Amino acid sequence: MNSLDFDKRPQDTRIVVAMSGGVDSSVVAGLMKEQGYDVVGITLQLYDHGAAVHRAGSCCAGQDIGDARAVSEKLGIPHYVLDYEKRFREAVINPFAESYIAGETPVPCISCNQTVKFADLLQTARELGADALATGHYISSRVNGAHRALYRPVDADRDQSYFLFATTQEQIDYLRFPLGGMSKAQVREAAERMGLTVAAKPDSQDICFVPQGKYSDIIAKLKPEAATPGDIFHVDGRHLGRHDGILRYTIGQRRGLGVASGEPLYVVHLDPARARVIVGPKEALETHRIVLRDVNWLGDMPLADIPAEGIELYAKVRSTRPPRAARLFVQGGEAIVELLDGEAGIAPGQACVFYGDEGEASRVFGGGFIARTQRNRRSEEMLSRLEALPAA
Repeated sequence: MNSLDFDKRPQDTRIVVAMSGGVDSSVVAGLMKEQGYDVVGITLQLYDHGAAVHRAGSCCAGQDIGDARAVSEKLGIPHYVLDYEKRFREAVINPFAESYIAGETPVPCISCNQTVKFADLLQTARELGADALATGHYISSRVNGAHRALYRPVDADRDQSYFLFATTQEQIDYLRFPLGGMSKAQVREAAERMGLTVAAKPDSQDICFVPQGKYSDIIAKLKPEAATPGDIFHVDGRHLGRHDGILRYTIGQRRGLGVASGEPLYVVHLDPARARVIVGPKEALETHRIVLRDVNWLGDMPLADIPAEGIELYAKVRSTRPPRAARLFVQGGEAIVELLDGEAGIAPGQACVFYGDEGEASRVFGGGFIARTQRNRRSEEMLSRLEALPAA
């Protein structure tokens, strides 16, 4: 029985496993080995020049390479380390910095999956004669006609579909996600049963190249010219003070604004061209319509065939939030999403991911990156007036 939907015996099926050094990908390698597949482990060296260091809460640190090697030795599978540092900097780190200083809120893990993991590594797997590339992501895929489709995993708390919406149909057909039907607890139990040293290893939390989540520190290092001082305005037009660079601010931020006020204030807009930070009350963040760019559509119906009245689906604009009722339109060649209940603090650069029904096995229909938002009329009018204000 071939558990990966190939019409041949497991021992005749070569699977390359992307091994990060964590418990999830290690268990994938172990499961594939137990089921009799011809398994090859590959670990990517992405940064730190492979230094034997480990930062609690991070992923892909130098020590992780050693952990992946130890797991491979335990399982008795070949293991290779590929130096992708230059590619990672070009495809992920530099675009992240450029997006951030442009006032966006980028999601580098999506870019990493788009380029380094599911393009470059996938091609390497093909060159090794592999039938599939397996990863430790919590997402499911299964046969859908002549292709495969993506679905949310059984463990909703570990759902990583938000970070995988940009996976193309060709990539989906080649990829396999063995953990889609398992909970995190079951994965750790499997690791213990296999005797893997990473069974109790903490999960990664930070972006691998941003220790302790301090985005401004890494941006200031990569793009020191981005720390341009500027003005802080209230959305009603009042000048409230100065700042040391918009790279220290994100849409929806409340703490550390550097201004005194008798009301709770949030960052509601960033104007990188004028180095302005616009703050206001929470209601100024409320957004009901967003315009997307770089849409990856995975539905059975072509995106261009969506009717003028749009289609109902569910959308997620943050990885930690459940999908919410929405409607997708295509107008003038642009994909527009109407969030029926609204959402606060949406920023350009974030992802909006599409889903089918609300159930645990809901299908992933792709998504896009947020190009711009459309807020309530009053907020839009106030922001437009601010555009005409001269520097303080």
